[in-house]
Amino acid sequence: MGNNALNVNNDMVNGAHADIAITTHGSDWYWAVCAVMTVATLAFAGLAMTVPRERRIFHYITAGVTMVASIAYFSMASNLGWASIYVEFVREGGGVGGIDREIFYVRYIDWFITTPLLLMDLLLTAAMPWPTILWIILLDEVMIVTGLVGALVESSYKWGYFTFGCVALIFIFYSLVWESRKHANAIGSDVGKVFTICGSLTAFLWWLYPIAWGVCEGGNVITPDSEAAFYGVLDLLAKPVFGALLIWGHRDIDPARLGLAIRDYTDEDHHVFEKRKKGPDGVLPQDQTPARTNGTNGTTTTPNNGDAV
Repeated sequence: MGNNALNVNNDMVNGAHADIAITTHGSDWYWAVCAVMTVATLAFAGLAMTVPRERRIFHYITAGVTMVASIAYFSMASNLGWASIYVEFVREGGGVGGIDREIFYVRYIDWFITTPLLLMDLLLTAAMPWPTILWIILLDEVMIVTGLVGALVESSYKWGYFTFGCVALIFIFYSLVWESRKHANAIGSDVGKVFTICGSLTAFLWWLYPIAWGVCEGGNVITPDSEAAFYGVLDLLAKPVFGALLIWGHRDIDPARLGLAIRDYTDEDHHVFEKRKKGPDGVLPQDQTPARTNGTNGTTTTPNNGDAV
C-alpha cells in the first residue's frame, strides 16, 4: 500500500490551502526520518538499561530528543501541523510558484523541546555552572520562538525576528566554542575530547539552520520537498548521529566527575531504613500518640493505645 497521507490529510481536512506544499516524495522522506528517529530512541533507551541507573542521565536526555523528533516527523509526514502563509517573494514555477506556502509550525515545537535538551547534553558534559546553563537555554528558546514568529509573518518584518534569532545563536556559539570547551578540557582530556567532537558538530550544523530558514520559510527559494530534505539531513546529523557520538564518548566517564553525583536507591538503603525504623533493639516502637489537652480543665493526658480519640 502506498503513501496515502496527502490524500487523507488534504487541504479540506486542515482547513487551509497552500499553493506551495510537499508532495508524496516529501512525505515519504519525512516518514523515513521518523523511522530513523524512532529506532534511535529505542536504541538509546535500550542502552540505558545496560548501565547503572545513576549513569543513565545522558541516555535519557538523548532518547528524549529523538523521541520528540519522531513525533514531529510523524506529524509532518502525515501532512499535519502546518499553516498557510502568504510568501513575501512570489516566484514563478520551479515548485515554488504560488502566493502561499506551507509552513510546518510543528517543526518549531520539536525544536523548542529538543534543542534545550541537546544543549543540556553538551553543557552538562562540560560541567558548566547552572546559571550559565539556564542562560544559554533561555537564549536558545529566544532563537526558536523568533524563528517561528518570523516564519509566520508575511511581511518583510520577518527578517527582524530572523536577526534576533541569529544574535541569540551567536551567544550560544560563543559559549560552546569558547567557554564550555575550555571548561570541558579542564576536567580531563577524555571529557574535552567528547565535548570537542559533539560540540563542534553541533556548532557547525546549527549555523546551517539559518541558511535553511532563509531559503525556505524566509525567501521561498526552494520547494517544500527540498526543504524537507535540507532540514531532515540536518536533524539526522544533529540528533541521532550526535546522540550516538555523545553516548559512546561517555561510556568510561563517571558522571560524578561532571558534578552529577547521582545516587541510586538500593536494597541496602532499604535495610538501613527498616533498621532505623525498628530502633536499636530491633523492635518496632509502640505508638507514641502525642499528649493532648483536656478542653474543660486544661489538664494534659497521654492516651494508651486502646483509648478512643
